[in-house]
Formats: sequence, C-alpha cells, structure tokens
Amino acid sequence: MRKIISIFILFIFLHSCSSDPKKVEVETIIPKTEELVATINYDVIGKFPHDLTAFTEGLLFHNNQLFESTGAPADQEQYKTMIGILDTLKGKLDPKINIGRDFFGEGIVIFNDKIYQLTYKNQVGYVYNATTYKQISKFSYSNKEGWGMTTDGINLIMSDGTNILTYLDPNTLKPTKTLNVTNAGYAEDNINELEYIDGFIYANIWMKNYIIKIDTKTGKTVGVMDCSHITDEAHRLNPESDVLNGIAYDPATKRMFITGKMFPNVYVIKLR
Repeated sequence: MRKIISIFILFIFLHSCSSDPKKVEVETIIPKTEELVATINYDVIGKFPHDLTAFTEGLLFHNNQLFESTGAPADQEQYKTMIGILDTLKGKLDPKINIGRDFFGEGIVIFNDKIYQLTYKNQVGYVYNATTYKQISKFSYSNKEGWGMTTDGINLIMSDGTNILTYLDPNTLKPTKTLNVTNAGYAEDNINELEYIDGFIYANIWMKNYIIKIDTKTGKTVGVMDCSHITDEAHRLNPESDVLNGIAYDPATKRMFITGKMFPNVYVIKLR
C-alpha cells in the first residue's frame, strides 16, 4: 500500500512540475540549412620552378611578369621580407623592394602604377612607384593584421585573417565598406591571399588546401577549388613546403597561377 501511495505522490509531483511553465524550459533548435557550394573544376596545364626560400604572402601577374611578396619569420634567418619578380626559368626571386626584418611583409597589389603592400601586425602599409620601386608613402589601417590584397579596378581590397574583407579608397586609403564572407552559411575565417577575377574574388584560406570563389555582392562562397593534390606534390618534392598561398591571374590568356610558401613550383591552372 505504501508503495502505491509513494508512486501516486511521485506522479502528482511530476505532473505539477511539468504543468508549471516556469519550471519547464523547452529549447527549440532549428538546424541551420547548409547552402550548396559548387565544385570548381580545373586542369593543371603547366608549372615552372618557384624560389624555395620565398615565404610567399602575395602573388600577382602584371606586365607579363609574376610579382611576389614574401614575409620573414623571426626565427628563420634565411627568409627576407621583399617584393620581387619571379624568374620563371630559374625559379629565383629577383628582389626589387626589401623592407628588412623589422616588418613582416604581406599581400600586395598594383593599381594605377603604384604597388601597395601590407604588413602583418604593424598596422602599416607602404606605397611604391611600380616602375622605379621607390617608396612614395605609407599608410595605417585599423585592422589588427594585414594579410592579402587585390583590386576590383575601383577599390583596394584587403583581408586580415578573419572572414571580413575591407574595401579601401585607393586615394585616401580609408575604408569604404566591408564584406562578410560565408561558406555554406558559416563564416569563412582565415581568408588570406586574394585575386579578383571576372567580378569574383578568389581567396586562399590559411591552413586549408582549397581556394574559394566569393560573390562580391553577397559575400557568399559560390565555388570551391580543391588543391590538395597540388599541396601533396609540393610537400613530396620539398618537405619544407608550408601552406598553400598565392593566386595570380592573366586576363589575356585566362590562366591562373597557384603556389605556396616554399613551394617548389608555381602551377599554371585553366578553369574548365
């Protein structure tokens, strides 16, 4: 009898608790719908040697030449922060600008006969004459870090290691707008080297073996290039190779050039 009474009391207690809206907290979880992102197919149509001492931070194609900017990790004396032109036959970087080891050089872009260069943590950028390579000026930015650079022909566009791209006025070098980048509905952090191609921004993602294609109107990733076979080959040929980083584009031939830090080759890509 006591057992029956105990069960009845327990039932009354549970029922009273469940009927009290203050005691019952029901969390409705609505799963986020993932957006489909297309795979970008391409062919590797060629390759040429790359400087094994180049800690690549930026790559661009200008006047039929490949310009490259490099950084210099503090604990590795063999690397230098410089901007140079890559000799595609010998695989050596011909330095044109050297800012020493006090600053870690990052992405570059050439716009209106000027070279713009970011630095990693100093919140300062440099402007050079694109013909003489003499420094014209320097500028500051509020982003905590500087990573990659490109241009849409109107603005300069920079990445800072987050999922946010900052558009800069090339005259004042002040921000005009930002673009939040997402991939399948989620923020795509660690955006690194940039290249503007036919209305879209292609970007390396630090520590990832893929390149994303960004819709500049929405910030959404609309395509992904799997480059794992390229990085696998680079690491096999040079075990000291680091991460994928470096995208350049020749609009005349519609060829892309892809490399990475201390990669043994620059890979020539043709999109299908």
